Amino acid sequence: MPDAAPSLVGRSSARAAFAEPDPPVPHVGERPPTYGPEPTAVPPADPQELGPIVPDTALEGAQYGASTLRAVSVRGDSARYRGEPRRDSLLVTRFGDGPDGLLLAALGGFGRVDGHPAPPAREITAATAEACRHLAAAIGRSRAELAADLRDGARDRLRYGLQRLATSASAPLRAVAGPAAAPLPEREDPAASAPDGEAPDPAQPGSLHCLLISLDPEASYRAAFGIGPGGLYLLRSGHWIDAYAARLLHHPDGRPSVPEAPVPDPRPFRFRLVPATPGDILLLCTPGLAGPIAEEPAVAHFLASHWAHPHPPGTVDFLRQVQVRAKGYADDRTAAAVWTE
Repeated sequence: MPDAAPSLVGRSSARAAFAEPDPPVPHVGERPPTYGPEPTAVPPADPQELGPIVPDTALEGAQYGASTLRAVSVRGDSARYRGEPRRDSLLVTRFGDGPDGLLLAALGGFGRVDGHPAPPAREITAATAEACRHLAAAIGRSRAELAADLRDGARDRLRYGLQRLATSASAPLRAVAGPAAAPLPEREDPAASAPDGEAPDPAQPGSLHCLLISLDPEASYRAAFGIGPGGLYLLRSGHWIDAYAARLLHHPDGRPSVPEAPVPDPRPFRFRLVPATPGDILLLCTPGLAGPIAEEPAVAHFLASHWAHPHPPGTVDFLRQVQVRAKGYADDRTAAAVWTE
């Protein structure tokens, strides 16, 4: 009998530990966002069309040599509350092995245009997923050429070829957006293109971006490119850089990086060849995350502080960190980040 009490205490302690709730999804700012941090309503379904059902969250991860990839697509707080499907799409895949192999993450999204009614959420979901599949398939068919160009750092060839692929693959996004989103013109001379971050295109609500990584350990560059709104950010030595626009995102002392000039609207097609520098973190994301990182320094600081550790976060930690909440930002979030060791 005297030995029974300790065992009961041990079991009670174990039950109490399991009963403690996990900490909530963090938020920055003085007030929490309007919507709760967890899913509330499941989108309605048609029993005859269950194929298009999209899960609340998609999570991916990979490691090849010195490169570690984390990727996630999660329904926004607003869609979770209203029972709408996730409109963003994420596709992570690999083509080939060894030096000729390519790892890619394709991100599809669809923003809102003032004065234009939004298409049905299910149509947007189907369009973003189809655009990601089209782009991935086109890259797979051109794998040998793209792998060689990425290995050689052939910027102009990559830019011209990837612009063709992205323009063609974004057709489903233009179709669901209606006649306002016209096809993008292809440039015969990519070197004559205006600098990234100029030539606004307000009638481009759809976004299709891609992070392309060579599996060749000798390759010293990654390519990021895309059409429409979205962000490509580089975290280097604790400072965020807008890699598409090649400017410091937040001043180290908290002041705006360029206070006297507004941030330019994105170009229809953007491209950046980024060196694979040890210690760097390259983040590609749809507007749902690109907006708060650029506009809320507390969000950028939260991510920088959590990613300052010498090793990349696990996939579950990455999901939780990307979901850091700020009042006024309730859209879907899709992101792909690569750590270089």
